[in-house]
Amino acid sequence: MVQKAASAYKTISEVSAALDVPAHVLRFWETKFSQLKPMKRSGGRRYYRQEDIALLQTIKALLYDEGYTIKGAQASLSKRRKSEANASGNVSANVNAGVNIGQNAGQNIGGRDAVEAQAARSTPANLSEAARLLSQAQGRIDTLLAQL
Repeated sequence: MVQKAASAYKTISEVSAALDVPAHVLRFWETKFSQLKPMKRSGGRRYYRQEDIALLQTIKALLYDEGYTIKGAQASLSKRRKSEANASGNVSANVNAGVNIGQNAGQNIGGRDAVEAQAARSTPANLSEAARLLSQAQGRIDTLLAQL
């Protein structure tokens, strides 16, 4: 049997076997969790991406391990998505702020050469501020990972 790459799309039977959940349950979860959208080819054959499989693992853990109802699991996933989106926006803003420190007005940093040129102009105060912002971003990432 040929071994697929880890990043390859998986069929419903492969995912079913990997998660130890019947295929009909996976199809049922698709109807209950709007975030779950496997790719469908002609004939309706489902192909799951790694993101889909990770979501299925989360759903299974919520329902089977943590004892959530379908509605409770839906609410939990929705809450997680919102907090991830908020944190992603905050991290992006902090990273952008860190990159923009010390830039001249109207100057855009783009590409490796520009970043290296910016680093050469950086002052200790700018570097300290950038380090502080990066530390804040790392703290927020760690908090999100702990929630997962």
